[in-house]
Amino acid sequence: MKYLKQITLILAISFVGEMLKEFLPLPIPASIYGMVLLFFGLETGLIRLSSVEETAQYLIEIMPLLFIPAGVGLLDSWGVLYPILWKIAVIIVVSTILVMAVSGRVTQRMLRRGHGRHNS
Repeated sequence: MKYLKQITLILAISFVGEMLKEFLPLPIPASIYGMVLLFFGLETGLIRLSSVEETAQYLIEIMPLLFIPAGVGLLDSWGVLYPILWKIAVIIVVSTILVMAVSGRVTQRMLRRGHGRHNS
């Protein structure tokens, strides 16, 4: 019963994210709206971590299985992708390097700020 409540809460938040996607004219995926709502709820205490923790942990554990349909879809589209494969490869490499660089810089700044607060 506990897991049913947790998954119902997660699905309800996802549904609200879907509704926001329909009503707001922004080019943001519904899943992002849902994650932001869940984060806001957890940060403000509106949602207790214990209300979603075990089911969220389970979903994280099975996440690799959720990528199988996307992978099969790519294999199915191989004929369309093959002529532009080098372009896709360049985009993947450049975007991966950019994400790594930006993530590293943000993490370094956050760590520096954290050290400054603790030393004061």
